[in-house]
Amino acid sequence: MSYEAEQIKVLEDLEAVRVRPSMYIGSTGQPGLMHLIQEALDNSIDEALAGYCTKIKVTVQKDNYVSVADNGRGMPVGIHPEAGIGAVELVMTTLHAGGKFDNKSYKVSGGLHGVGISVVNALSEHVSVEVSRNGKLYRQEFCRGKKLTECEVVGESSETGTKITFLPDSEIFGEIKYNLPRLSHRMRELSYLNGGLLIVLENKEAGVTRRFQAEGGIASFAMELASSKGPIHKKPIYISGREAGSIIEIAMHFTESYDESIFAFANNINTADGGTHLTGFKTALTKFLNEYGREKKILLKKEVNLRGSDIREGLVAIISIKLHNPEFEGQTKTKLGNPEVASQVASIVQEQLTLYFAKNPKLARTIIEKSLGASRARMAATKARKMARRKNALFSSALPGKLADCSNSDPAQSELYIVEGDSAGGSAKQGRDRSFQAILPLRGKVLNVEKARLAKLLDNTELKSIITALGTGIREGFNVDKLRYHKLIIMADADVDGAHICTLLLTFFYRYFRSLIEAGHMYIAKPPLYQIKKGKKKIYLYSESEMVRFRAGDNGSLSVKRFKGLGEMNPDELWETTMNPDNRTLKKVEIREVLEADEIFSTLMGNDIAARRDFIKENSDKITSLDI
Repeated sequence: MSYEAEQIKVLEDLEAVRVRPSMYIGSTGQPGLMHLIQEALDNSIDEALAGYCTKIKVTVQKDNYVSVADNGRGMPVGIHPEAGIGAVELVMTTLHAGGKFDNKSYKVSGGLHGVGISVVNALSEHVSVEVSRNGKLYRQEFCRGKKLTECEVVGESSETGTKITFLPDSEIFGEIKYNLPRLSHRMRELSYLNGGLLIVLENKEAGVTRRFQAEGGIASFAMELASSKGPIHKKPIYISGREAGSIIEIAMHFTESYDESIFAFANNINTADGGTHLTGFKTALTKFLNEYGREKKILLKKEVNLRGSDIREGLVAIISIKLHNPEFEGQTKTKLGNPEVASQVASIVQEQLTLYFAKNPKLARTIIEKSLGASRARMAATKARKMARRKNALFSSALPGKLADCSNSDPAQSELYIVEGDSAGGSAKQGRDRSFQAILPLRGKVLNVEKARLAKLLDNTELKSIITALGTGIREGFNVDKLRYHKLIIMADADVDGAHICTLLLTFFYRYFRSLIEAGHMYIAKPPLYQIKKGKKKIYLYSESEMVRFRAGDNGSLSVKRFKGLGEMNPDELWETTMNPDNRTLKKVEIREVLEADEIFSTLMGNDIAARRDFIKENSDKITSLDI
């Protein structure tokens, strides 16, 4: 299909990006830097979606330059008939200028707004664009959104494609530091979503090259995600079809886990907040399995229909739809809004599952029987909670006995410290500011909720204390408006055991109170590992690496104390280092990538021992700092 200069549509000029960069890339920190790479990568992915690109290579140089190269058609190099300037210059220097507005050059695209690559240019010290097409190699250079050179022929080329190389502007971003593990994760994700596409990441600084290519597409993706959750069938259920021009793919893998892990994508974009494609899938799956169960007499007449949550217990699913004109809610594109998509997905699910289970009736029975087990467990848990409320009228309001509450009744001004161990809890109670700080000590390691149903969780004394202290209720009874503290702070020892307890608690909050994390209520306290006394002066160090650096720079007479745990710190020390808002360091827990977070928790707390061992080996230097 033709892709020339006249296909570039101009909507507005490039202005103000450097003045307000956060409006376009979210922040001027590391997430913003990664956004620049993602924008350049999206252009190449769009060429793959259009069917013209089979290989993409991202290279991170030692001098912080990043290049993204593909073997697509190559960016147009002719003169734009309306603008009167070269197409490369137009695309690189004008907001909302691109080949994605006329539905001719790109039938399917993730980069719909056309601001991406021009924003990369505006926020970079230097950009070089190299285009291979028409048997020639073209190059044009830019600086902070302005052209440095004209688009010139610099050689010959027997290939086609585009290579964009850029250096983020230190005036905008300060320190240039990329999150390459996160980039690697996204590239692996894209390789699954575009089966067969080869994506290469080369890190020149580390001398490491990683290749991502998934011939099995999203079916391989679902299989990998399910591997640590105890899959109950060998191969994923894969269904696909076309409806009204939309290409729909779904891969499902039912597991022994108790949590659903469903990830929905539209034109390769992870729609973390769901949308109509996810709604259509959930509705159709629930309807189909209930009807199938009735027809095959697996569900008896006296039994009520299965709920969607019963059916989806332990389900790993990838939903990928590629459509012409997606309607995303906002620039963040986290929710798909096209109303027609729900019925399109539902139609494919109904049609394809009918064919699939006609050939695999044993698996259908296994899935429905597992769902029945989930339904019975849910009803038993509901009954037990109702009985407990009847026995104790104060059940929903009585606070746990070991909670030392604060005097402030305003949740916005109150914080809850969830503390590892009674000894540390005692020090925290004595050292706190009682006006706004509440303390809830926990005894031992809490239940691993990754391997337990809700009913077992509600029988666990420590977790039940947390639920009661929060005041929100849980699952269908959850009400965020009843949250009693707007800062929830996990405080555990600064060692591996403390990291384990922290991970157990984060798993609990992620699986059952994720909205509290998303609303910014969750924090991790950072207690010191060492106390250095030099004369009357006290210095606190928070890691082994800090201690090594300190010793290298100070050979004087020192008194060194290593805290084996929070319980060894007296109340004054705990207040001074870890609880005083003026001095403390709190790490805010954020979910930047839901799919990556789900994988981390499944790996760390699931059944796959080998995967967990490999993860710990690869991340041993970050073992006390879980970033989700």
